[in-house]
Amino acid sequence: MKRASVFILAILACASGATGTEAPISSDTASCLECHNTLNPGIVADWKKSRMSKVTPRSAKDLPQIERRVSYDALPDSLAGVVVGCAECHTMNSQKHQDRFDHNGFQVHVVVTPENCAACHPLERTQYTRNLMSHAYGNLQNNALYRDLVKSVVGTQSFSGAKTTLNDPDPLSLADACLQCHGTVVRVKGTRTQKTDYGDMTFPLLSGWPNQGSGRVNPDGSKGSCSTCHARHQFAIETARKPHTCSQCHKGPDVPAFKVYEVSKHGNLYSSLGGSWAYDSVPWTIGKDITAPTCATCHISMMVSGEGEVLSQRTHQMSDRLPWRLFGLVYAHPHPKSPDTTIIRNKAGLQLPTELTGEPVPEYLIGVKEQKKRRKAMEKICLSCHSQGWVDGHFARLENTIKKTNEMTLTATQVLFSAWEKGVAKGPSEKDSIFNEGIEKKWVEGWLFFANSTRFSSAMMGADYGVFANGRWYMSKNIQEMIDWVETQSRKK
Repeated sequence: MKRASVFILAILACASGATGTEAPISSDTASCLECHNTLNPGIVADWKKSRMSKVTPRSAKDLPQIERRVSYDALPDSLAGVVVGCAECHTMNSQKHQDRFDHNGFQVHVVVTPENCAACHPLERTQYTRNLMSHAYGNLQNNALYRDLVKSVVGTQSFSGAKTTLNDPDPLSLADACLQCHGTVVRVKGTRTQKTDYGDMTFPLLSGWPNQGSGRVNPDGSKGSCSTCHARHQFAIETARKPHTCSQCHKGPDVPAFKVYEVSKHGNLYSSLGGSWAYDSVPWTIGKDITAPTCATCHISMMVSGEGEVLSQRTHQMSDRLPWRLFGLVYAHPHPKSPDTTIIRNKAGLQLPTELTGEPVPEYLIGVKEQKKRRKAMEKICLSCHSQGWVDGHFARLENTIKKTNEMTLTATQVLFSAWEKGVAKGPSEKDSIFNEGIEKKWVEGWLFFANSTRFSSAMMGADYGVFANGRWYMSKNIQEMIDWVETQSRKK
């Protein structure tokens, strides 16, 4: 493909750094833009608005430590002196990519991965590998119990002879359901030839694609997707810092974090005043850039006081400030030590961090000392706006809510045990699924929807989400309906 010097100069004119000087674009990226400016104008326009199109990695490293957005020690030769463009991302480490293909003389890969981003952001990549989110695919699909739950949700049912049969979910349904957030395995199935404005071209045919799930397993063997939060192709820090990005996965009844945040006092302030906040400042200053927290404030971002004191370091290990794991499991419990939770086994041999009766499996979970450390890290952010008495009272309520919702979950579990013992439902002793009968589905709703909602409400001051909006009312109602069902079925025997 020809590389027109006039075109390259025009592109260079579009990319100016913070000082107003021209930011140099590699000839390889200019070659990409020559065609894709016409073929994919939205992508190119997004990239032109990005910081990466205007600031070279080298100049980004020249900023004071506290203002840096890069963490590399040494740059690859391909990034020396140029901005990060199409070629810098889509040809980076192509030899490691199963999805690489020859494209107009370049070895291009379709999927840009955390391993590619690590050229400039190695610390962030390393932190993300220690994050539960990076293992979201494996933690779901490589856990026999969770896989059975997924089947009960996504599998299709057929009806014949007054009985239903639950069939395994097909790959496309899985990719369209749970794996949208958890991530797929992206594999190369072969190649396809496609007619283009530039003639017939051959591209890799991928399964599990498209996907931006947080635990996506990539063709270079890496886990995760930076674009889960840093949407392509602007990769704007503003996007990652706004709650709507988190709501992509944290919104439904099983993970109602965004809904709870919306009705909380913090969410109210964000809705009312957030339009005037500065979301692109590094570091982020409490009281100046923002006056109430977003998700990123509490869980990810570097926060400083008005005097420049660092209140929290930036982290891509989302549990760094979290002593408790509140959702997704039967019982709330201390965070796992390893992001790979498939290594966990309880006394019953299940890949669960607690017994079905609620006792934690301590050898796989962080201890009290680490829990206190993480709580202190979170409290430091809270204390930038609240008094110690306020913060102590808030965490006392949260830990009480964790205790009480676990107690209610145990009650629901004991009702389910009684159904199995009385023979009105089939349990593990009969080698049956624990998710496929009506009472079992009610049990799942009890902890997956109602206990989770109550805990989130307590953690983020979400008011009614802890009471009538999928909160305590539904927990107690659900238990009573389970009890009534067991009694009714028992009388029929």
